[in-house]
Amino acid sequence: MTDREGNGLQLDVFTCLKIDFCVSDMAVLCDWEISARCRKSQMVVPFDEELLNPASLDLRLGDYVMVESIYSPDLVRINIADKTEDDPFMLQSGEFCLAETLELFNLPDDISCQFVLKSSRARSGLNHLLAGWCDPGWHGSKLTLELKNERLHHALPLYPGLKIGQMVFHAMSNVPMHSYAETGHYNNHLTVMPSVA
Repeated sequence: MTDREGNGLQLDVFTCLKIDFCVSDMAVLCDWEISARCRKSQMVVPFDEELLNPASLDLRLGDYVMVESIYSPDLVRINIADKTEDDPFMLQSGEFCLAETLELFNLPDDISCQFVLKSSRARSGLNHLLAGWCDPGWHGSKLTLELKNERLHHALPLYPGLKIGQMVFHAMSNVPMHSYAETGHYNNHLTVMPSVA
């Protein structure tokens, strides 16, 4: 931001609050920026250069899902580590499950991100329930996915390593006053988790 003479102005968060706005750069990270961040700070582990897109990083399905049981309202954890593309876990028509990413995340305080389903998965009839926002400072965790088979007559295959979605990374306009590392409920979760809040 500049004054009338074109001199650069440094505004702290309290000044921004007083004047009700702050002009600052904010952008989606491109492929080489994602790569640089991941290699420098272990923002995504494991990081695979082959999964980079121009403005996102493909994510793969992990080893565990949680499914409904007729015997309890609680979801039941199932290990699908032995499932493959040729012998997958089948998510039945209309069935909901929680799943996890293979990747683990350590977001710095100046980066937020959002999960979006791969177009190929959506076109097959899989849906994600739009809860994929990740705040700056979220760390030590795999992302829990809320998946549903929207097909009426056919099951859909799930297996570890399946490209399930992509993460879009946002460079924050500024570092927040309170990081998710301090305020979040879902840090340090190494597997798929139900609601804990």
